[in-house]
Amino acid sequence: MNNDYKSPSFKKLLDSLQQQSWELELLISGFAIFGLFTAYEPIKIEMVNASNEQQVYGFVIYFLALTACSILLFNLLLHVILRGLWIGALGLRYVSGDIEFEKLKYADRFKKYLSKRIVSFDRYIGSLENYCSILFAVSFLLIFYVLALTVVIIAFVLIATFIIDNDDLPNWISNGFGITLMVFLAIGMFLTFFDFITQGLLKRNRIIAKLYFPIYWVFSFLTLSFLYRPLVYNFLDNKFGKRLILLLTPIYILILIIASLEYEKSNFLNKERNSSSQFANKENYLDLMTEEGDYPGEMVIPSKIIRTPYLPIFIPFRENLEDRIFAYDSTLTPKNDRRGLSSGIQFGTSWQDEWKTKAQRDSLRKRYLQIFNETYYFKIDTLEMDSDFIVTTNNTGQLGFETNLGIRDITEGLHVLHLNRIRKHKDTIQKLLEAQVPFWYFKE
Repeated sequence: MNNDYKSPSFKKLLDSLQQQSWELELLISGFAIFGLFTAYEPIKIEMVNASNEQQVYGFVIYFLALTACSILLFNLLLHVILRGLWIGALGLRYVSGDIEFEKLKYADRFKKYLSKRIVSFDRYIGSLENYCSILFAVSFLLIFYVLALTVVIIAFVLIATFIIDNDDLPNWISNGFGITLMVFLAIGMFLTFFDFITQGLLKRNRIIAKLYFPIYWVFSFLTLSFLYRPLVYNFLDNKFGKRLILLLTPIYILILIIASLEYEKSNFLNKERNSSSQFANKENYLDLMTEEGDYPGEMVIPSKIIRTPYLPIFIPFRENLEDRIFAYDSTLTPKNDRRGLSSGIQFGTSWQDEWKTKAQRDSLRKRYLQIFNETYYFKIDTLEMDSDFIVTTNNTGQLGFETNLGIRDITEGLHVLHLNRIRKHKDTIQKLLEAQVPFWYFKE
């Protein structure tokens, strides 16, 4: 097949393909909608898990993926509906032909108004065809925009992680070059976005265009625009395409507002409240977390009703928990913090290199767990309980701390388990309440 875009045969082939493209559009839309519906819930669950575990990078990536999935689902469903209407209109045209207003025998006022507004049935079919074709292209163009935003955010994170926060680099590189690069990215992102929403305003003035071109050139690679640039400019030189994009923007905003609406059933009761002496949230009870998206709260016990003489407790690990341990005992703070994004390629001192022997690392882990045991303790009602934590994983493989409290001697009935924490603040010791979980104890 001749792929010379200037040859008449290639243009004839494209003209033929665009007349038959609706079949491919429907086929791709069907498969894409099925795949998106399948992936939507798992992506949402992973986003919630990343938020609960305070994994900022993971949350941003899953949030952008969920946003892209939502936009694409809306556009493709709208495309299928409009394409179905178009096919129905074609079938009706085959049976009935064009609209004959004379046969309707309407009054002149209505006949003139409808003739002016509708003009012809063929024009209506042509408008539907234009909407369907442009909407299908917009759907996948938006995915590239989301991908471009993701790449820019990743660039910010990489600069902050490997340049600004890298203690192995000289100060003039980490702060001077790193901060300069970060400011350039921020200004460039703002100007690129402004140029996009104004449909190329910065490219029209000769002097401004000359200053803006280096930023445009850099961001054309950073946002991967070389992959979809022809689509963008084909939209911009088409009034119908620009009108559709302007129409979709408020629709997306309206969908976002509608999705955020919640119906309140009570002025005083809320099922999302944290557990307390008056409320029990299922995130604190292992036997109630049966769905895939359920995530444990600050602490988890087996059930609301305890019949054994001991009470198992699991505290999920979160990143800020380690910061609290470092604040309590600064000797545990490593010179090189390994948390966050990392690479298998080592550019500096690794954690294993910082403490040479296995005995040193084991000693630090033991001290780490000792500090956790010193800073966290329990009360059942007003009675302080002895506890001894170990590091473990729960039934879903989540890392955390586990202990068992002896409750043989407490009375039967309703009790409240309190998780407390000791914090060093300047020269004072503070005791903070972290979580409360109610439970009933009945002996076997």
